[in-house]
Amino acid sequence: MNEPTVYEVIADAFAAEKVDTLFALLGDANMHWGVDMAKRHGVRIVHARHEHCAVAMADGYARATGRVGVATTTCGPGFTQIATALTVAVRHGVPMVVFAGDTPIGDPFHNQHFEQRPLAEATGANFIGLRDVNRLLNDVREAFYVARHEHHPVVLSVPMDLQLRTFPWAAQYQVSGDVLPRPQRPMPDPELVAQAVRMIRESQRPIVLAGEGAVKSGAADAIAALGDQAGALLATTLRAKGLFDDRPYDLGIAGAFASDVARELFAGADLVIGVGASLSYYTTEGGYFYPDARIIQIDTRPRGIWQGQKVADLHLAADAKTGVNAIVEALRMEGARRAGYRTEEVAKRIAAGGPDSRPMPLEPDTVDPRNAMLELDQAIPKDWNVVTGIGHFANWVTHLHGRAAERYFITHDFGAIGQGLATAIGVAAGRGDGKVVLIEGDGTLLMHIQELEVMIRQGLHLLICVFNDGAYGAEVHKLRGLGVDPAELIFGRTDLARIASAFGLRAATIRKPDEMQRLFAEHVQGKTSTLWDIHIAGNVPSAQYRRLYFGEA
Repeated sequence: MNEPTVYEVIADAFAAEKVDTLFALLGDANMHWGVDMAKRHGVRIVHARHEHCAVAMADGYARATGRVGVATTTCGPGFTQIATALTVAVRHGVPMVVFAGDTPIGDPFHNQHFEQRPLAEATGANFIGLRDVNRLLNDVREAFYVARHEHHPVVLSVPMDLQLRTFPWAAQYQVSGDVLPRPQRPMPDPELVAQAVRMIRESQRPIVLAGEGAVKSGAADAIAALGDQAGALLATTLRAKGLFDDRPYDLGIAGAFASDVARELFAGADLVIGVGASLSYYTTEGGYFYPDARIIQIDTRPRGIWQGQKVADLHLAADAKTGVNAIVEALRMEGARRAGYRTEEVAKRIAAGGPDSRPMPLEPDTVDPRNAMLELDQAIPKDWNVVTGIGHFANWVTHLHGRAAERYFITHDFGAIGQGLATAIGVAAGRGDGKVVLIEGDGTLLMHIQELEVMIRQGLHLLICVFNDGAYGAEVHKLRGLGVDPAELIFGRTDLARIASAFGLRAATIRKPDEMQRLFAEHVQGKTSTLWDIHIAGNVPSAQYRRLYFGEA
């Protein structure tokens, strides 16, 4: 028998790791391996039109499935394109392996030579350079181990001349799952639980703030029980949006995206219990969001200082669910429930809060973006997956209601526009049920609009809702609030419906309300993706921007 090549052995290892989908842009340095993955192992390849998008697609796939997302790029300029998407994946803690083809070891003057390690490590990703055939299988296993166990992206760099060598041994590959520690739920220290109970007993206005760790732990019911027992209001970080929808005393999102009512009630809190939340600078607004509160943090890896500020007064190193259950059980042993922050007056204030509805004049033939988001919320079923890009329009994502936290895929981790479309393609490829809607802005969509072709070629059934203000709206509203003419950032509304139609999508332009229910029914009945070009009024700043840049209280 002929000895296999290195690229074939690596393909065998990836297949052993149960990789079934690969997001790729193939070139000289990764084409042999990529083709082998498809031909010999039947791996589905989603061929992106830009390397950034291949990595962002793998990101969305991993978030949607909980599996390792796998992307591949070629060397040199193919690799340098992925810095932004890789940084986003690092900051979100996405399990990902990027097969990065590299220039030949034997050709140091190759036209596309580029040192991959410094760029990969600058994004925060792990870097493993395959340079020794003897360590080949160990390096591949380590990449998947780090991705799975540490929930961290790994760049696996493989020179093209190494890939073409023969592999002379019949070594058996041991998959990363065989060496992964069994998942565990760390239990809190009983003494610290008792201290937490004392702090709750001493508080009058407690709030429980849940993050993505609470979602992944399945802690929603336990946190609701803690709220009932302690008389605490409930809130979430942006990553955990929807966790407490329709539960009593839910304040919604904390921090920069908070409603006016949530801001007022957080300002009056004397105790905040962060559960599975890092309590970052944006969530706490640099410590000013709840200035008079003592803080308890329940997290598997609690921090004393994070993003330059003190995190908590008491740290419980525990899984979110087990940590909260321990506190609830201790409170129940004490007897009666506490009223805490749960008063009739507070309930009325929360109920009266509602979405932003301040009257504002609109530009002709445009839709109020707040009403557009509410109408979209009514038109899209609650079991659909919602992917959102970032931009001024994203401030109105807070108007969406009634979906499980696992249904939201919010790409705000690096503040990078241009992420939404590719992430949504990855989510759609991972979920495979056609129930994915992308909410995006015009400027961010145009950064990678070429990926519309990928959607059609892959046969994906995806609904794209573009909030089109003909500008980079975030910067426009910031400049207006600062008294600066924003003309240089206003470009006019691109005819996105016509562009989408040219790519083969169904498309519609929306310039008035009450059209989405009908158009949604048409999308469901159709067999291809759809784009709605929603012309929103460009003169309506969000409540958050009015507070931050227009001086409103």
